[in-house]
Amino acid sequence: MSLGVREIESQDIPSICRYWLDSAPNFLFGMGVDLDKISSERDLEAMLKGQLQQSYQEKKSYCTIWEINGNAIGHCNVGEIEYGNHASMHLHIWKAMHRKRGCGFELVKLSLPYFFDNLELKNLFCEPYALNPAPNRTLEKLGFQFVKEYVTIPGALNFRQPVKRWVLSRDKFDRLYANFTRLS
Repeated sequence: MSLGVREIESQDIPSICRYWLDSAPNFLFGMGVDLDKISSERDLEAMLKGQLQQSYQEKKSYCTIWEINGNAIGHCNVGEIEYGNHASMHLHIWKAMHRKRGCGFELVKLSLPYFFDNLELKNLFCEPYALNPAPNRTLEKLGFQFVKEYVTIPGALNFRQPVKRWVLSRDKFDRLYANFTRLS
């Protein structure tokens, strides 16, 4: 199995829209998604197309596409971007057949250089739903530091929920992944 990560391209937009619009409600709820906050297909497309046209310094959201054997199977995006400072990361595998196979760890790891290097981040945060164990385990294995558990609305599509706040600093990223292949 060959894993890969690349920046979002226009042909990925329909797959991301289908993920948000066609996923089972109980799956989305399990990630902490407020179903009433999911945008229309037109609005999702417009937001993603806008992201493609912005420089790294202008981006409000930035997305990488996860691939297995050259086929897109999910995405990892950051929002709440303050270029040169920090961003907040979200992890999504689109179909159940690709989940719980152990590839999430490697795919997040492959996404990290895109975020740290292209956005010149000092810190990368992630606040998964505290009741969703998979992303919390993945973040810990990747070297993210647990900061705290608290109740908040962690993203534009979420309901108020308990989250676990994790952070990976640029310094720790450089130490952990010094020999990791960087973007060219």
